[in-house]
Amino acid sequence: MISITDIWKSFGTAPVLRGVSLEVPAGQVSVLLGGSGSGKSTLLRMINGLETFDRGTVKVGDVELPAIPGTERDAALLKIRRKVGMVFQKFHLFPHLTVLQNVIEAPVQVLRMPVPQAITLARQLLDKVGMGFKADAMPGSLSGGQQQRVAIARTLAMSPDAILFDEPTSALDPKSTAEVLDVMRDLARAGQGMIVVTHSIPFARSVAHRVHVLSAGSIVEEGPPHEVLEKPSSPVTQQFLKYVQGA
Repeated sequence: MISITDIWKSFGTAPVLRGVSLEVPAGQVSVLLGGSGSGKSTLLRMINGLETFDRGTVKVGDVELPAIPGTERDAALLKIRRKVGMVFQKFHLFPHLTVLQNVIEAPVQVLRMPVPQAITLARQLLDKVGMGFKADAMPGSLSGGQQQRVAIARTLAMSPDAILFDEPTSALDPKSTAEVLDVMRDLARAGQGMIVVTHSIPFARSVAHRVHVLSAGSIVEEGPPHEVLEKPSSPVTQQFLKYVQGA
């Protein structure tokens, strides 16, 4: 579904990604682990065009994303953003719209879905993430965890083949974190493809098909979670796991 081959990216003279390659098959979950500045979020944002890259190949399905800005890249991004949704650290809900209106906005405006159909879909998705009872509320009245669950429902409303999660629980308290991760676990069990940047080792262990560990812009270790998380071979991975698990 998502194929990244030999990607390089620098900000000025500072390299951020150094020859990164990874494959995420349709319907599978990949987790990106690593310390701050390792390149995880940059890699994620590059897939849906929020960051450019210097060289290499990014493909989503049969759509290849050019590195060079221009009409070809713009056309490819339109196709990719129909296939791939994104959930951010900050929720980015429209503050002047109700929860329900936030969820129906993209289906109505982008997919030209009839409003009654979009409302039915939105209510189903809000129920799915445990937020149906807040359909008429304004985002400002919700907790952080509730806003993030609405953001997930909004992303699901576009029926994406894959969802990119950029540290979706980093701004949340433990209770809200658990609620959001439970929703993501349910999505994974239902076969939703995902790439997740997270520091939650229990989530990675229970949900991921593959774990990729980044350090200084390179993947230093990757494999099934039972190998990477239980018997890491890279000293970088070993040190990172000790840090995040408080050992």
